[in-house]
Amino acid sequence: MTVHGFEEVLAPNHYYDRHFGIEAAKILPGEYYATARDMMLVTVLGSCVSVCLRDYGASVGGMNHFMLPEGDPLNPLSSSARYGGYAMEVLINQLTKLGADRNRLEAKVFGGGAVMQGFAQNNVGERNSRFVLEYLDREHIRLVAHDLMDVYPRKVYYFPATGRVLVKKLKQAHNNTIIQREEEYGSRLKTSDITGDVELFT
Repeated sequence: MTVHGFEEVLAPNHYYDRHFGIEAAKILPGEYYATARDMMLVTVLGSCVSVCLRDYGASVGGMNHFMLPEGDPLNPLSSSARYGGYAMEVLINQLTKLGADRNRLEAKVFGGGAVMQGFAQNNVGERNSRFVLEYLDREHIRLVAHDLMDVYPRKVYYFPATGRVLVKKLKQAHNNTIIQREEEYGSRLKTSDITGDVELFT
């Protein structure tokens, strides 16, 4: 796979979660993770969206965490839509490498909250939410659960081996870290070259 200028990387943050008694990977903005092992994937979402994808027949699953850059996500020729499509395809490709069948994939989708004042004016959370629902429908990937938009950040715990998801809305949390992380990510997207060549396995 040849990629120029995109932000997604395999999540490098691994730890042992004592509360759940399981190995875990923390997914930050622009990251993804796919696994066939019994583990937990964790992320915290503001305006960004995470898609939890799983092949229920192969017990292979993964999660991404992305935000669309500026542009029209519903215009298939826009850089925004190309970026969102790439964010999805890179996760799907990793899952198929682990033995998943694209025709058996099911999705659970979270995030898209209006938690950032500057981004709220541009409806970033709503745009992210609309994009991912349109993408899943267009690609015939079954949506089995979603919790999108609203005004709260979310913490998502995903167990790919079973498909179980726990979602906690952070109504009392101090959101400075979440907002700062997403603002920095959004700034990187503005300067990233998202017009380069991308070769995807299908």
